[in-house]
Amino acid sequence: MRLVVTGARGQVGFELARSLMPLGEVVALDRAGCDLADPESVATLRALAPDVIVNAAAYTTVDRAESEPARAYRINAEAVGEIAVIARECGALLVHYSTDYVFDGSGEAPRTEEAEVGPLGVYGRSKLAGERAIAESGCDHLILRTAWVFASRGGNFVRSMLRHGCERERLTVVDDQFGAPTWARNLADATAHAVRQSQAERAEGGFRSGLYHLTSGGETTWCGFARTIFTEARMRLPELALRVTEVAAITSEEWHTEAVRPRNSRLDCTAFERRFGIRLPHWHDALARCLDEMRD
Repeated sequence: MRLVVTGARGQVGFELARSLMPLGEVVALDRAGCDLADPESVATLRALAPDVIVNAAAYTTVDRAESEPARAYRINAEAVGEIAVIARECGALLVHYSTDYVFDGSGEAPRTEEAEVGPLGVYGRSKLAGERAIAESGCDHLILRTAWVFASRGGNFVRSMLRHGCERERLTVVDDQFGAPTWARNLADATAHAVRQSQAERAEGGFRSGLYHLTSGGETTWCGFARTIFTEARMRLPELALRVTEVAAITSEEWHTEAVRPRNSRLDCTAFERRFGIRLPHWHDALARCLDEMRD
């Protein structure tokens, strides 16, 4: 089985190259190998004759998307539709990652897959358009909506907090947005399990395409996440010269950004757990393991 991964240098893509290895030959493509901004580059996927395509590439700069809507839609929607067509033509399974930003963030209850969508900005609208392009293509697919992804490498909230915590004594972090921080490694491992099961179902003629939510267990705010990062880092990364002594809570209105963030990023993952028999660990446990990896 040949599994092609796009976005291989990203947080999730990097982990996928490891998680998918037991399933077959993994072809891991970074932007030089497959640039979603370039239709001709995307078209080269067809020549690889994939059995599975896992698209971990995306335009994720949420604020910049407000001033670069054409680029965001090209990468998150148009290119995704092209990949879906290639998957259909090759008879491949397509796994694609989407986001909590397809919702408006209202209320307090975790959103199910059937909940009404209502993106607040360009990024969310472009990701929703990508979901719809896949569904309309007719390819076998799994769309996995996730949120608040972090890892021991790349640009993410954990690494940013540790950097700022070494530079400043006081930090201000938003405390009215709720979600479940999700470790890229857990996400990649769950994806590999879902791919294995889906390929078996396809071989037996019992596969059904679907949209699923997949995040860590538990919930917190960005401020709560930041405070926990520093508490854990002091125990697990004692060599870090952390200066931070205060993490002050602020509101979304006090943190000025180009794009509006959803205040409720809670996702109900029951459907994924029911179908694939996997539940991701609590976000606190995942953070501890990620920090241990940084230490090692």
